[in-house]
Amino acid sequence: MIGKKIIESEPIQSVKVKEALEEFSQENELNYEQNITLNHLSRFKRYSVEDSEKIISELKDKIGLRHKVAVRIVDLIPQDLSDLRLIFAKEATHIEKEQMEDILEILDQYTIIAVSYTHLTLPTNSL
Repeated sequence: MIGKKIIESEPIQSVKVKEALEEFSQENELNYEQNITLNHLSRFKRYSVEDSEKIISELKDKIGLRHKVAVRIVDLIPQDLSDLRLIFAKEATHIEKEQMEDILEILDQYTIIAVSYTHLTLPTNSL
């Protein structure tokens, strides 16, 4: 692949991806993959961009989580300790129950945006 080289990779919140795709779709037509992604992201509750950035900052500063894990927590919005255990199952670092409870307390401080199903469209496969 000539000219295709990953220079930098950083996980970002799904709410930022959704916002970028919505902005892009105002002036351009989305391709099939972009449309699928936007529809998928529109189906789940989430935090606002500002709140998600604050949560990530708190998780990194107070709990000591890596950026990648903090983004995953913000995107998945765990409701209880069992949800958090699933998120940390593949992580190399061990996290204590008290830290998981602190994470849930941090998440409870912020408002989750409800999902609106009125604007969702199914992508068409134009051949």
